Amino acid sequence: MKFMNKILICTVLTLLLCISVKAQEGIVLDEVIAVIGNEIATKSELETKYASFLAQGGAASDDLKCEILEDIFYSKMLLNQAELDSVEIGEGRVDSELDRRIRYYITQHGSEQAMESYYKKSISKIKDEFRESLREQLTIQTMQSEIGAGLSVTPEEVRSYFKKIPKDSLPLMNAEVEIAQIVVNTKTSPEAIREVKGKLNNYRKRVNEGEKFSTLAVLYSEDKGSALKGGEIGFVGKAEVEPEFSAAAFKLKEGNVSSIIKTRYGYHIIQLIERRGAKVNVRHILLKAKQDQASFAEAKGKLDSISNLIEEGKYSFEEAARKFSENEETTKNGGIMVNPQNGSSMTAMDDLDPSLFFVIDNMEVNDISKSVLLVILELSLVIELLN
Repeated sequence: MKFMNKILICTVLTLLLCISVKAQEGIVLDEVIAVIGNEIATKSELETKYASFLAQGGAASDDLKCEILEDIFYSKMLLNQAELDSVEIGEGRVDSELDRRIRYYITQHGSEQAMESYYKKSISKIKDEFRESLREQLTIQTMQSEIGAGLSVTPEEVRSYFKKIPKDSLPLMNAEVEIAQIVVNTKTSPEAIREVKGKLNNYRKRVNEGEKFSTLAVLYSEDKGSALKGGEIGFVGKAEVEPEFSAAAFKLKEGNVSSIIKTRYGYHIIQLIERRGAKVNVRHILLKAKQDQASFAEAKGKLDSISNLIEEGKYSFEEAARKFSENEETTKNGGIMVNPQNGSSMTAMDDLDPSLFFVIDNMEVNDISKSVLLVILELSLVIELLN
C-alpha cells in the first residue's frame, strides 16, 4: 500500500510540473508542488534535497525522489500542525542551538576566518541565514515529541509489527554509534614558541619599516583562508572572534599593528584596516608552534595510564573522562560526543570523520580503543580514547 501511495505521489508530481511548464512562457524559476495548510513545498526544495542525497553516494531513482517528497510532506504537515497548536520556539533556544552549531562548524573549518572565507560572508550573516531553517528543525522536533508523548508501545508489539513486513521491503538504515572520548592535548615546547614569536616580531618590524602587511600575510600566514586575501578577515564584532583576538583588534588605530597575541588557534599579529560602528575589519598573520615527537609520546603515555586505570576498575570510562579529559565540549557529560546536526548522542557511521571511522569500525559495544593520534583540521594534534 505504501508503495502504491509513492507511485501516486510521483504521478501527481509529474502532472503538476508538466502543467506548470506549459502554462508559462519564458524561464520558470521555481514551482509549487504541494500546499499543506499554510505551508508550501517547492520543486527547488525537492531537487536540492535529491542532489544532496546523490552527493552522499545515493543511487539516482524515482523511488528515492518519492521518499524525499514523502519526508518533505511530513515535515510540512508537522509545521502546519505546530502553527495550529500555537507551538513557538523561543529565541533563547534558537540562539543557544545556533551558537552551538556555529562553534562546531568553526572547529570543522579551523577558524572563524576560514569559515567566513569558505562561505564568503561574515559569521553574523551566516547565522542570519541559518536561523529560520534551524527554527523549522526545532519546531518539527518539538511536534514529533508532542505527538509521540502519549504513545505506549511494548517491545513485543514492535517485534510483531516488523516480523509481518517482507524482508525485501524493509528500509536500509545507516549504522549509528554512540562514542565517548578522553582527550589529551599535546604540549608545545618553549623553543617552538620562541621560534614562532621571533618570526612574528620580525614581520611586525618589517611592516613598521614600510613593507605591506598583506604581502607578508600571503607569504607566511598559516590561516590559508584569509592569507589568500592578504590576511583580511572582513568586518567582525567583538563576540564573533576569539576574546584575545577581539581585545587586541578593538584597541588598534587604523594602520597600526598589534603585539603578538595567543588564541587556541596559534599566535597572531593584527593590523586594523577600518573601524565601522561596533565592527572592525582587520588583517592578521597566524603562525602555529610546531609540536615535537616527545610531546606525542608524553600524551600517549598519559592516555595509556588512564586506560590501565579503567581496565583495573579504579574508574569507569565516564568518571575518567570527567577527571582527565582535556576536551571542553565533552568532559562534562562523561566524554559523550554530540552530533552537531541534531543534538543527539547518536551519529551515523557515514557522518564520522574518516580518522574516527577507521578506529571504531571494528570495535564492539563497550570496547576501549588504544591511544590514537588524530590531526584535527591542521590546528592541533590530539590523542583520543574512544568508547
